[in-house]
Amino acid sequence: MPRLPQISANEFIKFLEKFGFIVTRQKGSHVFMKHDDGRTTIVPNHPGEKLDRGLLNKILKKDVHISREELEKLL
Repeated sequence: MPRLPQISANEFIKFLEKFGFIVTRQKGSHVFMKHDDGRTTIVPNHPGEKLDRGLLNKILKKDVHISREELEKLL
């Protein structure tokens, strides 16, 4: 299985918005996002840094319930 791509938080937030998530609020560098069906997630947005692959995988599997393949197709 290929490794997840490293992407910035802004790219990942735009990806989540395509799936119906909206930014509800931001506290410091953490962006809180929510979906209409109740799913929520928090994306750390540190300028100039990429999201760690482990964190990205955790958000996809546990919070968002989107497969890695869907992420790779849309990027």
